[in-house]
Formats: sequence, structure tokens, C-alpha cells
Amino acid sequence: MIPIRRIMYFKERMINEAVMSNVISKPHLPSANQQPLTKLSIVTLRWSAFLLVTTVWISAALFGLYILAFYAAALYEGDTNRWNEVLPGLYEQGSVTTTSGIGLHFATGGIILLLGSIQLVDNIRLRFPTWHRWIGRIYVISSLLAALGGLLFILLKGTIGGLVMDLGFGLYGVLMLVAAIETYRHAVALRFEKHRAWALRLYALAIGSWLYRMDYGFWLLLTDGLGHTQQFTGVFDQIMFFFFYLPNLLVVEAFIRARDYQASSTVKLAASFVLLLATTFLLVGTYYFTLYYWGPAIVKWLPLS
Repeated sequence: MIPIRRIMYFKERMINEAVMSNVISKPHLPSANQQPLTKLSIVTLRWSAFLLVTTVWISAALFGLYILAFYAAALYEGDTNRWNEVLPGLYEQGSVTTTSGIGLHFATGGIILLLGSIQLVDNIRLRFPTWHRWIGRIYVISSLLAALGGLLFILLKGTIGGLVMDLGFGLYGVLMLVAAIETYRHAVALRFEKHRAWALRLYALAIGSWLYRMDYGFWLLLTDGLGHTQQFTGVFDQIMFFFFYLPNLLVVEAFIRARDYQASSTVKLAASFVLLLATTFLLVGTYYFTLYYWGPAIVKWLPLS
């Protein structure tokens, strides 16, 4: 006979396992007090993301037009000396390879800012999937060419800021290459969640050149160029070699993880706050840059002007 104590042991073990299985298998439902906070966090995240995406769409599109109007137009008109007005050392007479590399970088950079903004619009992606796929192919190819053009320029000539700037901008180009390849690879494999995540990372990198100028504009305005030198060797310059794209990736990662259904209300609200801060910064920057820099160049470029 089996001892009664042993029977009771197995019975208690089975009950405990059943209870644990039940707890693990059933999702935790928010209490009545938690439900309003949960709804608030979801709505806040949704609207803060919408505001940021809309602001980025408009601002990046304007900057993309500016890039085409200023850099690409100068290349087309044969007046590439104008590039040096913005960043000294970009153009060097007689250096066909480096000029071609940086020219390719600027031309495709303007294209990816315009096309990337279109790819973020859900209505276009859902209602016109064929257009989304073809625009996506052009977008990825342009991203690859922009990265390769920039890397070619760095390898052959180097940047004005020296080794640290070479490393910062070189890492930026490598990350863009990786993001473009991963975006395409996951799309072809029909892994759409991973595809969308990498597409967001790619766009966060693509807008880096736009934020680079915006960050400098604010810094020069507020500090009168503290830590900046004409040769881009100051303390602020060296920070900016990495700052213009790494924070973008952090914001995107926060957004991607906050979208996860398992993220807590606190995480969602914190992510919303970060997104709203970024939106405010971009709105102010877009207004002033369009008024004083981008707008005049675009208007001058238009056929009717």
C-alpha cells in the first residue's frame, strides 16, 4: 500500500502545479483603479507619436527639398563651390571621386528624407501596398547610396574635423548601411514587425543630417558658438559627431518598446513625455530654419521664382 502521507504529498503538488499553471496562462487584468491610467497611457502615447510623426514628416520634407534645392542644384549648375559656404572643405577642385561621393550623398539624402516621410503614413502603406513596396525599394537603395557616398568621401579625403569626426560620421554611415539592409531583408522574409522596427531605425538615422543642422542652429543662437571652432575641433563639435544620430535611435527604441502590449502604463507615459519634448524642439527649430534658411533656398529653386 502507498502511505497516506505520500498520497497527500502528490495531491498537494498537483494542486499547486494547477494553480501556478492557471496564474501563468491567464493574463493579468488591470484593477478598476488601474484601468483609467491604462487607457490614458495608451491614448497619450498614440497622440504623442502622431504629433511627432507629423512634425517629422513636415520638417524632414522641407529639409529634403532644401538639400535638393541647395546641394543638388549647385551640382547640376556646376557651382559646387557653394557647398563650402555651409561646411568648408566639402568641395575641392579637381577631386572628381570625392566630389562624386559627397554629391551622391547629398542627392540621395534629399530623396530618402522625402520618401521616408511618405513611408511613415499608414494610410498610404495600407491602401496602396504596391506603392509602399516600390517606394520602399527606392528608399532603401537611396539609403545605401547615401551611406556609401559619405563613407567614400571619408575614406578618400577625410572630414574637416579630423579623426574623431571621421569616426563619428563613419559609424553613422555603417549604421545606415546595416539598417537599410535589415529593413529590406525582413520585408522580403515577411517578418513585418521586425521590418517596421528597422524601417523606423533607418528613418531615425536618415533624419540625422537634418537634426545635425538644427542642433547647431540652436546652439549657436543660445551660446554664441561656445565649444565650436571653424575647423570643427571644439568640445561641442566633437560631441555632435555622435549626438546627431545616437539620441534618435534611443527615442525610436523607446517608441518601439512602448508599443509592446506588455509595457506598463508608466513606461508608456514616460515615452509619451519624451516624444512630446522632441516634438516641441522640432516645431520651434522647423519654424526658424524654414523662415531663415530652408525657405529662401527652396523659393529660389522653384521654377516660378
